[in-house]
Amino acid sequence: MLDKKLKIIGFDPTHMDHDDFIKHIESSVDPPSPELKDKLKGFCERCSYITIDQDAGDDSFVELRERMESFIEGDEAQNRHFYMALPPNIYVAVSEQLRRNCYSEKGDSQIIIEKPFGHDLESSVDLHRKLEPNWKENEIFRIDHYLGKEMVKNVMTLRFGNPIFGALWDCNHIDNVQVCQR
Repeated sequence: MLDKKLKIIGFDPTHMDHDDFIKHIESSVDPPSPELKDKLKGFCERCSYITIDQDAGDDSFVELRERMESFIEGDEAQNRHFYMALPPNIYVAVSEQLRRNCYSEKGDSQIIIEKPFGHDLESSVDLHRKLEPNWKENEIFRIDHYLGKEMVKNVMTLRFGNPIFGALWDCNHIDNVQVCQR
């Protein structure tokens, strides 16, 4: 269940218009039922796209801020989460522009950095120091989906390798599974 006010904005240097972006989303999902096709359509209605002009400085980020602000109704707070699936060499520059141009003054703002967060301890600490002037620790989320993958594999081994868990961990006893790591 997504919040009714949730909006998703694709922001990338790949040149595409809104319709191409929606086609890209739809081509990535193959809903097995008419009900899920309707849900996908509803999801796509929340989505829009902006092409970054990497040579335009802050202009693309100003356009992103204006798009986000166009969704605000009245004086409400707006939480903003920036998922940065980017090459590591531009994390800092993009995060600085996001902070300067797109930070929510009335809501929460977070950056989510998909791996790698440096290639060793020294580079990881260096990257953290460069993000620190603009983003507080509780505004920076680091995701390493490969670490999560191994953890999930271990849960599967525990479930199927242990008769006690195998009998209890099934659709009759478990509603959903959420893997969270902090």
